[in-house]
Amino acid sequence: MAAATSTPTEFEENSNDDDKSEMNITNYLIVRPEKGGMLDLLRYLVWADIGSGVKFLESSEEGIMGGEAADHRWIILVSIIVRKIISLFGKPMEYTGFVADFFLNLLFQNGGIMGLLLNLLQGKVVTPQRDTETFISTIGHLDGRMDLYRDENLLEQLDNSVSAEKIATEEIGNHALMDLCIMASKLAYENAKVVQSIMHFVDFYNCWNGKQHILNGVMEDLELCQLFSWFKKIMFLYLVLSKNPLRSSDQVFGAFSSCYGLIDFQKEMSTQVFILCDKPKDANLILISFRGTEPFDAGDWGTDFDYSWYEIPKLGRVHMGFLEALGLGNRADTTTFHNHLQMKSTSFNHGYDGSGSLSSNTDSDMEENGGHKKFLSEKVKKTAYYAVRKKLKSMLMEHKNAKFVVTGHSLGGALAVLFPTVLVLHQQADLMNRLLGVYTFGQPRIGNLQLAKFMEAHLEYPVPKYFRVVYSYDLVPRLPCDDKTFLYKHFGVCLYYNSLYIEQKLDEEPDPNFYGLRNVVLAHLNSVWELIRSFLVGYTQGPMYKESWFMVFARIMGLALPGIAAHCPTDYVNSVRLGKERVVRMSSF
Repeated sequence: MAAATSTPTEFEENSNDDDKSEMNITNYLIVRPEKGGMLDLLRYLVWADIGSGVKFLESSEEGIMGGEAADHRWIILVSIIVRKIISLFGKPMEYTGFVADFFLNLLFQNGGIMGLLLNLLQGKVVTPQRDTETFISTIGHLDGRMDLYRDENLLEQLDNSVSAEKIATEEIGNHALMDLCIMASKLAYENAKVVQSIMHFVDFYNCWNGKQHILNGVMEDLELCQLFSWFKKIMFLYLVLSKNPLRSSDQVFGAFSSCYGLIDFQKEMSTQVFILCDKPKDANLILISFRGTEPFDAGDWGTDFDYSWYEIPKLGRVHMGFLEALGLGNRADTTTFHNHLQMKSTSFNHGYDGSGSLSSNTDSDMEENGGHKKFLSEKVKKTAYYAVRKKLKSMLMEHKNAKFVVTGHSLGGALAVLFPTVLVLHQQADLMNRLLGVYTFGQPRIGNLQLAKFMEAHLEYPVPKYFRVVYSYDLVPRLPCDDKTFLYKHFGVCLYYNSLYIEQKLDEEPDPNFYGLRNVVLAHLNSVWELIRSFLVGYTQGPMYKESWFMVFARIMGLALPGIAAHCPTDYVNSVRLGKERVVRMSSF
């Protein structure tokens, strides 16, 4: 872990002295797998032809492209090759996700295979409807535990700790609060109706992603039409045997299409986040949870493997895809990153009134800021960063004693730590003073060593506030790849759990990069043990830990792709609840 070299106020003091030329610096690098051909890729891979590698890059300066193509050749090659493969299988993954979600919910809502067959014979089949309380995500079917407050004394512990201004005990921090965070991170994969069923729900946001996926008009795609033609034929047996009111295959097709929103498919609204508090009045805890990587979302996986970065003076280089997911820019027009991240002394970045205080005005004041009126469009207001920041400010004003926690799994973990990073950049001191902690699970790297050093000064003192949980051979925390020649670095306290759920406090997870013969062999051997364990854990630890047939199937798939199977939230929930060693002193309430 990088040592902190600055104080929490250093950035604010130095930023006031920045001259205009420095603030206009917009260094960036974008890896574009679609720009070069297969021959260029072969030359870059085999003969290390830098000229061929540069064809896949776009940058603010020619020198940056050449230097990056030479110095970080392998990481760029991994990014290009993996993203090309993901792009190739993007639509099949998407279609598979649609069908898998439908049939998983069909089985779930009809009581399993036998229940479905019985309902077919009786004409009482329950048809899944998306965006309802009963429609569960793929992640939810992998792990059916939804008990957000497993520890019944959690709320009382939080209340007592806040009112008495005590240091959070080791048991509360590692057990109760982390348990709450991993369950909230898992719950973020569900739709708004499912999330709203939990206690003291505040708000659910489905926000604009700056990296808009061009997937509109998907119903006109020939392959998709062929898929649904096949689906209609499969459902013919259902129509014959069932007395369901849907009496034609076209009606079934329409219901299925409506269920998945394919007619008006707004994929760009792809960053989801929800907010809750521990009680409706005089709350002590506000929790923000970002949704992570969807299993069948090629765009999310492409973001995890993206090497593109944007450099912010004095802060460091930040993963461009994660900035886009927060709605803080768009690589199609890189000046948007500057507008969101480097504009100084404007109401846009400083709590809308330039002060960074909780008493800031709202969106109406934003639009009155002269030349920025067009920039502050409705889309900007619907981006995750600004929507959450606005709601958080109002809640902290309402609940005077409350502090807030930010959490997320996978991609959601990256957004969870990036959110306070941007708060610091925008000099939101009043908000940061109310930050209790950041807890991420299976989070990818978000920036370089300079960013790590800068943020450790804000998240490590006087006590650690940022905890990064990593399970065993999970691939995602090793992305984007890093070694002595590479760019991206982790920071914060790493709580590492092996496949026996034994916890270690480390600066970095073992084997920080998922390559090499030794790591591959060990990962595959570990996946065999995890498959065996899936049949035993329900007996050794109790029925709460019994794994579903769908999770067992994922374990079997993990024999071929161990790093992906280890990324499932199931092992993170088990790690937090079964962890055998808790040695970390958490932040104070």
